[in-house]
Amino acid sequence: MVKIIASGVRKGNVIEHEDGKLYVVLKAESMHPGKGTPTTTIDMRRISDGIKTVVRYKTVDTLERAFVETIMHTYLYQDGEQYVFMNPESFEQISLSSDMVGDFAPYLQEGMECQIALFNGSPISIEIPQRIVLEIVETEPAIKNQTASSSFKPALLSNGVRTMVPPHIVSGTRIVVATEDGSYVERAKD
Repeated sequence: MVKIIASGVRKGNVIEHEDGKLYVVLKAESMHPGKGTPTTTIDMRRISDGIKTVVRYKTVDTLERAFVETIMHTYLYQDGEQYVFMNPESFEQISLSSDMVGDFAPYLQEGMECQIALFNGSPISIEIPQRIVLEIVETEPAIKNQTASSSFKPALLSNGVRTMVPPHIVSGTRIVVATEDGSYVERAKD
């Protein structure tokens, strides 16, 4: 563990809070008022159970920063509530709970490379590619003379997620989707 001052905390850092538990930083903002003490507000999520909290520190307060090892893993398969990944170098397999995978679960594809953060050998978080290619399974047919660029129509993707797509997209089209929120990015180039 390394001590850092509160104003040095950045998004993605893992810190050990006063309660002895590990938290991942979601947002850190420093405020320097004209009068008074400069403060840093940190939004963070407890890794063990996902509870979010907001804490305000003086910018010179020290926090314990945990060193997290991030290793590339390949997604293999889902086994009930567990998602199994493999380290392509050591061939060790690691299982993540559905709570840890969270909203990324529908976007996992066999063979997908993901970054898994490990603390003392235990997985604490996962990061998947920001964009993936999926196929449209079902959508309304294109309507003639509908050229308004702001109009979107609902579509069902091959992973079961619903999204909004432009009117010219038809069933069977492969599109690029943002994994953060499932939104349409562009038509796939393949």
